[in-house]
Amino acid sequence: MAAQLRTRDYGQMLDLVVAVLENEDADAAWHVMARQLLDSLGCDSATFSHVRVTEGTGSVVGWAPEPLSRVVDGLVQRRIQQRHPLLEYGLTETAPVNVADICDGWRNTNWYCEARRDFGVTQQMGVPLTYENGRMCVALVGRRGDFMSHDLAFLSRLQPVIQTMGSHLSEMKRLRSVGAPAASGDLTPREATVLGLLAEGLTAAAIARRLAISPHTVNRHLERIYRKLGTNNRVSTVAVARQEGLVA
Repeated sequence: MAAQLRTRDYGQMLDLVVAVLENEDADAAWHVMARQLLDSLGCDSATFSHVRVTEGTGSVVGWAPEPLSRVVDGLVQRRIQQRHPLLEYGLTETAPVNVADICDGWRNTNWYCEARRDFGVTQQMGVPLTYENGRMCVALVGRRGDFMSHDLAFLSRLQPVIQTMGSHLSEMKRLRSVGAPAASGDLTPREATVLGLLAEGLTAAAIARRLAISPHTVNRHLERIYRKLGTNNRVSTVAVARQEGLVA
């Protein structure tokens, strides 16, 4: 699939990463990511949903374009009740997929009728992102017209990027909920998230697993944090960060 991608595709992936990492509001960043996905694929709709499968609940956490705000409320619950094929697919599969390929008679289903009525699309592609502890995250893009092999190749390559950004946003939101302040001074939102996890006692390897990035990347973030705070080890870094109110 990689052979089908163009240099511009990789540039768009980088644009998505930069747009998310520059945003200090985790909730707003899901909308930013949806907009980047919409623009990159030239689609007509893009949504990110969190689904609590075992509880039968969930919500759309990011969408584009903005007019979709009038139809996303309660959407996940309806899809669960309707047994949407993408939710069942995401329990065991991880590859991006054209919904029509996992749904017999797609154009004769209620899902197709609602997608056309509410989103103005006739085809949808789903991207399962995570499924653990009874919770799922999934991206869904729609278009008036067919998806091509290039679109599938792009989403397949972009999938781990989105996964990593989603992990970053989840941790950033969690840290805010326990009292960690937003990024301040010279720290980027990503560095602030790494610093918050460091203050919780996580090792570089554990931070890497939590954010779905490599330990090498974590160490690069730590080096920049040390430099910005004028420290040279994790103990003094956490002490200075707490003194300056950068972590709880």
